[in-house]
Amino acid sequence: MAGPGTTSDAAERLLAWYERHGRTLPWRVGPPARAAGARPDPYRVWLSEIMLQQTTVAAVGPYFADFLGRWPTLADLAAADEHEVMKAWAGLGYYARARNLLACARAVAETHGGRFPTTAAALAELPGIGPYTSAAIAALAFDEPVAVVDGNVERVMTRRLAIDEPLPGVKATIRDRLSEFVPAERPGEFAEAMMDLGATICTPKRPACALCPWDGDCRARKAGDMERYPVKAEKAARPARHGTAFVTVRADGAVLLRRRAPKGLLGGMAEVPSTEWAETAPAPRPPFPASWREAGAASHTFTHFHLELAVWRADVGEIAVMPAGAWWSPPEALGGEALPTVMKKAIVAAAPELAPALRRRR
Repeated sequence: MAGPGTTSDAAERLLAWYERHGRTLPWRVGPPARAAGARPDPYRVWLSEIMLQQTTVAAVGPYFADFLGRWPTLADLAAADEHEVMKAWAGLGYYARARNLLACARAVAETHGGRFPTTAAALAELPGIGPYTSAAIAALAFDEPVAVVDGNVERVMTRRLAIDEPLPGVKATIRDRLSEFVPAERPGEFAEAMMDLGATICTPKRPACALCPWDGDCRARKAGDMERYPVKAEKAARPARHGTAFVTVRADGAVLLRRRAPKGLLGGMAEVPSTEWAETAPAPRPPFPASWREAGAASHTFTHFHLELAVWRADVGEIAVMPAGAWWSPPEALGGEALPTVMKKAIVAAAPELAPALRRRR
């Protein structure tokens, strides 16, 4: 039996805590089921990990269930139409994930016989799977003893070890130090336990240290400065971009949409006709002649810039010549379109009466 204070003892205490307090998640096989011989479905693990990138568990839940209902197996997803996948993803954000999701499903189906590779190194060769995701899938689905470091785990480890170097530069150090704790037995459950500890106990504000299985080993706790960690480098100010969105509403409530170019930001998603997004506001050039009027504004913050859109509206009976690649989306179909959040904001700014239609996803 490992002695108190050793990494083996720490892993055992964490796993014992997890058996009692681990979260029940739709993609997870909990400790009782694992003990009875059940094993996670790699497809579900992969799908959930891609969805959870920079997204909360609460937001992912309904999307995860919807995707499984539409495409219950990897083979089903690999055969899916890209536009249907983008529509199902709409609202989750970071839309390159959806394109990579489909590319990865097809790569696994075509190159790996429909089975995911079982190691982090091999998984990292697939589209859309980076260092964190490859480690997570390898540990959670295949019990490879690798360190899995997400934001919750960074917080736990920097507090336990009082790591003063700022993120993101210290990520490699955190991974190396966590590797010392990963047990040879039950490494997948250890990874889940670490995530749960950060999500439910070692929270950013007012952590519940008295309930933590590692309370007595935590250097930040002993110093009384838990919220000091993790130390983060100062973020550079996001630049601003500007543009104009043109919302065309037909007499029956249908909205004119078009599809963005397949590559680049929001690639392949639906949008209302818009100008380019530039550092200085471009001249508003409507897509066709109509009685256009200024109708409001919409703003949205992306990872690398903040966007301000002026929003114009035109009410029409019909259009003499449809813009290339455009289509009418009636209110009953609008909620199911592959509209990113910024475009939904623009539509609501111009046509608030369509807000209920946009909330109806199916």
